[in-house]
Amino acid sequence: MKQKVGKIVIYIVLVVYAAISVYPLIWMLLYSFKDNNEIFVTNPFGFPRIWRFENYVSAFQKFNVLTYFRNSLVVALVTIILVELCALMFCYVIARVHNRATAFFHFVVSSGMFIPIQAIMIPLVIMVRRFGFTNSLFSIILPYTALGLPFACMLFYGFYLGIPIELEESAFMDGANLGTIYFRIILPQMKSPIVVLVIYQFMSCWNEFNLALIFLTKDNLKTLPLGLVNFWNAYEAQWGQVGAAMIMASVPVLIIYLLFSSQITDAMSASGMKN
Repeated sequence: MKQKVGKIVIYIVLVVYAAISVYPLIWMLLYSFKDNNEIFVTNPFGFPRIWRFENYVSAFQKFNVLTYFRNSLVVALVTIILVELCALMFCYVIARVHNRATAFFHFVVSSGMFIPIQAIMIPLVIMVRRFGFTNSLFSIILPYTALGLPFACMLFYGFYLGIPIELEESAFMDGANLGTIYFRIILPQMKSPIVVLVIYQFMSCWNEFNLALIFLTKDNLKTLPLGLVNFWNAYEAQWGQVGAAMIMASVPVLIIYLLFSSQITDAMSASGMKN
C-alpha cells in the first residue's frame, strides 16, 4: 500500500512539473495569435477570441525571418559536421593509443568544459580579427566548434572504451585494413552518441546569442536569436508578431528534439557518459 501511495505521489509531482515546464510554450503559442489588447488586458491566459494568423504574415513581411533562419541553419550544420569529424577522429586515437602524449591532449581538450566563455571572450575576439573572419559566419562557426569539442570528446571517448578491442584485432587478423575496421565495425556502433551530439550541438548553436552579438554586426549575417532582439526593439508594441517570430524560432529545435529524444536515453544507458 505504501509503495502505491509513493508511486501516486511521484506521478503527481511529475505531472505538475511537466505542466509547469510546458505551460510557457503553450502560452507563447496562444499569445502569438492575439493582439496587444487581449495579451495585456482582456484575455492574457485564455485561448484567443479571434485567431490572428496575420501576426505570422506580418512577422515574415516586416522581419527578415528567412535570412536569419538560413544563417542559423548554415552555422548549426557546418558546426555539427566539424565537431563530429574532429571528435570522432581525435577520440578514437586517444581511446586506442595510451601514452603520455594522448593523455595530455585528452586532458587539455576535456578541461575546456570547465573554462567559462567570459574568460576567453577577449582573446577570442582578437584571434578572430587577426584571422580576418570578422563579420562572416566563420567568425562564430569556428568558436562554436572549439566550444563543442570538450563535450563531444567526453561523450565519444566513453563509447570508444566500451567497444571491445578484440573486434578490431579479429578483423585485422582477417586482413581488414584500418579504414575498413573503423567504417564497418567501429562507426556503426557509434550511432547513438553521434545522434546525441547532433541534438546537443544543434540546440547549442541555434540558441547561442553572446558570441553572435559580438562577431556579427551586419544585418544579413545575423542568426535568428540575434535577429529576434532587433525585431523586438523595432516592433515591441506588436507583441503578437513578436510571439509569432519566437514560435518560428523555436519550432526547429522542438522538432529535432522530439524526433531524436529517445536516442539520448539509449546513449546514456549504454554507458557513454563514463570515462
